[in-house]
Amino acid sequence: MTDPPLPGPEAATAPQNDGRSTPVPRSDAGESDPTQGMDTWTVERLEAFTARTRGPHLEAVRVLAQAHAYSDDEPRAARLRWARLALLANERLDGDGPWNEARTAQQDFMLRMWVIDELGPGDGVWSPEGLAADTDGALPPSPDEARALAAHWRDLPVERIGELRRLKNLTAHLPRLLPHLHPGPVRDRLLAWAQTRRDLP
Repeated sequence: MTDPPLPGPEAATAPQNDGRSTPVPRSDAGESDPTQGMDTWTVERLEAFTARTRGPHLEAVRVLAQAHAYSDDEPRAARLRWARLALLANERLDGDGPWNEARTAQQDFMLRMWVIDELGPGDGVWSPEGLAADTDGALPPSPDEARALAAHWRDLPVERIGELRRLKNLTAHLPRLLPHLHPGPVRDRLLAWAQTRRDLP
């Protein structure tokens, strides 16, 4: 098996049967960190927490869920459930700016690629064609400009170098994805990006 890819909160609320919300006791979430003791939580509790939370606390959920997905001790269905939770936590981490956006996309792509390789392709997010379409949508239409810029990247402003490095990160999974894809225009574009990636800083 391949190695895995690389303030004191206000009380949270949980719905009651009458549709209102009630504070969750601080002992349930930890007085200073809502993720305290998270490694003892059930997957159901983690899913509920993630569905109602946004922000950096969810990095702990993503890491924990991904570790469970990688575990050979879990059955396949459980590992897929943990992987879905890791994707949800990653999506809800939020964060502004191009680096955060690229990080979110890369974490998504790399975990989905790992699942396709190690647990087998499936429907939806575990489909190679779906991953290809999402990757294609996250990249510029053509790698031609990136290829031209990469030829003299040391002379570029730091912002343009950053753009090229984000593109390199976003295409890291392509050598593993391409063998899963059927011939077509999306595969052709991703193949061109995979070839360009070798020249990116």
